Amino acid sequence: MVAERFPYIAAPAGAIMPGQCPHLLSFAELERLRDRLVGQLHELHHQAAEHAEHVRRSRELLEQMQLEPGRHKFMRLPVANLGQGGCGAWEVRPRLGLIGMLAGWWHVKLSSGCPLPRGRAAARPAGHEAT
Repeated sequence: MVAERFPYIAAPAGAIMPGQCPHLLSFAELERLRDRLVGQLHELHHQAAEHAEHVRRSRELLEQMQLEPGRHKFMRLPVANLGQGGCGAWEVRPRLGLIGMLAGWWHVKLSSGCPLPRGRAAARPAGHEAT
């Protein structure tokens, strides 16, 4: 369950097996272990359903943004909300800047993605300023 939905659902914390050394479990320990695993599985199914609902609502919002961009001015929807990887975002922007904003020309645009690295100045250690 966790492997299928990896980045969106985290593995449950704690060890699965009780005790510190290998041994045969009694029936009572096996039942407790089974009940705990079933509870964890139900929780993971609940998290997966919540994530699927969030993705569905985000996709509906993107569709509404594309159909009526003037009603969603300056709205930004990250692609991560759509169940996709990366760091881009869908944005409703005026078509020709200020002129398009005044004229009511809006469109939905996908951003280019992740920000660029800052360059060599950001990689320099502290105390080594350029002279």
